[in-house]
Amino acid sequence: MTIPNEEIWRGMVSGSTSVLARLRRRNKRLPGSPRCKQCYLPLGGPLAWVLRMRGLRASDGNPNFCNNCELFVRDHPGGVEVEMTFLFADVRGSTSMAESVSPTRFTETMNQFFSAANRVLIGSDAYIDKLVGDEVVSFYMPYLGSGNSLRAVMAAKELLIATGHRDLEGPWLPVGVGVNTGVAFIGSVGTREGRTDFTAMGDVVNLTARLSSLAESGEILIGTLAWAETGLADETAEWRRLQVRGRSEPIDVFVLKVSPE
Repeated sequence: MTIPNEEIWRGMVSGSTSVLARLRRRNKRLPGSPRCKQCYLPLGGPLAWVLRMRGLRASDGNPNFCNNCELFVRDHPGGVEVEMTFLFADVRGSTSMAESVSPTRFTETMNQFFSAANRVLIGSDAYIDKLVGDEVVSFYMPYLGSGNSLRAVMAAKELLIATGHRDLEGPWLPVGVGVNTGVAFIGSVGTREGRTDFTAMGDVVNLTARLSSLAESGEILIGTLAWAETGLADETAEWRRLQVRGRSEPIDVFVLKVSPE
């Protein structure tokens, strides 16, 4: 009996017995960077040559994946709709920064930011979807169980601390973060003949991107569902009503700030 792709994807992203969950827990302990964005297999570092001898390497078609994960994504088109939590982190004023420093210096600063984001987000079990331009796009899989919204908020705070927002002299890079929870499509996108990717899509993804772009330096803007699921007391955050581009009605968010103590 052939299992429909939707059920295969549901098993991949949901439940603690997920094959993907087991792979990520195992591979996370192996040293090396960069990593396959799906299973965390190290594609560089001290073990890369050993893994290549075993037939595990970066995909020729998409270097963000190992060859096994790229093959799985390509051969299983489609996906599933599930509730997920998203974390987007956005550098404030990156255009002005790029104009004021050399391209090499700007690249070094962004790489430092991406390195900090990788460390914090992988440490929180986030799935890092993209490091693009001046933004980090990540989400938390359903198989992690309850607590993903709180996990994302704590990771957002840690990332702001890592970029210096708690330092008296101010951050070495100004960053704003959006955290949001809702139903999204997750699975394979693209075509079997061309490049495919494993990603999440939907309104909740777009809204999280909007929140991160509206967050000031040192702020975390949190959607109401995500905030409710954190279990944190309302008194710990500021309530704010925002007009978001592309929406006729304003939305409510909760705001946490990381600033010098």
